[in-house]
Amino acid sequence: MTPFEITNHTRVTEFIFLGFSNHPNLQGVFFLVFLAIYLTTLLGNTLMIVATRVSPALHTPMYYFLSNLSFLDICYTSTSIPVMLVNFFREKKTISFEGCLSQIFFFVTCAGTEGVLLAAMAYDRYVAICHPLRYPILMSTRVCISLVTGSWLCGLVNSVSHTALTTTLTLCGPNQISHFLCDIPLLLKLSCTDTSVNESVLHVASATIGLSPCLFTAGSYIVIISAILRIPSAQGRRKAFSTCASHLTVVVVFFGTANFNYDRPREGHSLDMDILVSVLFCVVTPLLNPIIYSLKNSEVKGALRKLIKKH
Repeated sequence: MTPFEITNHTRVTEFIFLGFSNHPNLQGVFFLVFLAIYLTTLLGNTLMIVATRVSPALHTPMYYFLSNLSFLDICYTSTSIPVMLVNFFREKKTISFEGCLSQIFFFVTCAGTEGVLLAAMAYDRYVAICHPLRYPILMSTRVCISLVTGSWLCGLVNSVSHTALTTTLTLCGPNQISHFLCDIPLLLKLSCTDTSVNESVLHVASATIGLSPCLFTAGSYIVIISAILRIPSAQGRRKAFSTCASHLTVVVVFFGTANFNYDRPREGHSLDMDILVSVLFCVVTPLLNPIIYSLKNSEVKGALRKLIKKH
């Protein structure tokens, strides 16, 4: 587009979300469903954080990572659902340009951090299963804090890069987003200027923040499972695998829904299908994480029981 053509367009100052707008009679039902999901997510993850803090049995590296994952899920789900809940009462579901950038910043930060944090948790399980005698040294408090801090730094650097590049785009309309939240690929489609730099950075980030933690986690579990299979007793194998089952389930849910959300072909799918897939990744995953850990982990169940009885 030439500079003259760009000036002939109206610059976008707000966006209209199309997500859920094609079901006007169900807005009240959607509000109640997502409000229940949001409150359950907040409650479940908050209980997980409190349980890991007050129970001495859970003062281990694995549960330190878990409490950080729960805090991250609270932040993650809070980037999208509150705006969505407000918009269910609006005929025109809008968000300002600045609000959209803020949502992108926090959403990308949380998603990127969670992927790296899950890889750090896989390393913790690898050390626990494959190097149990050296576990206190290899997973010291300093190492755990460094891994969590590094996860947040990776997410922040990635998010700042994308958000800064998004501010350079000239968005000339249409200002309609076929989603219920702002995301980078959706804004790139609305740009009337060159987006090659943004797309290149997006591909690099997908490989480093998205694919690399996934491959590292998969590699860690290949080594872990092969080590478990070499344990002579069936009871020993069962006990070793039980310490990894919850994390492995969370990893499959997170990376599976992320891959389905971003890497599937966009053509030929209805708006409802796109929204459903995004809801699985953005809304359902933070809800499932505390449920998975509380169902599959006897120590967590015991700590939660004591916490509920106490209060």
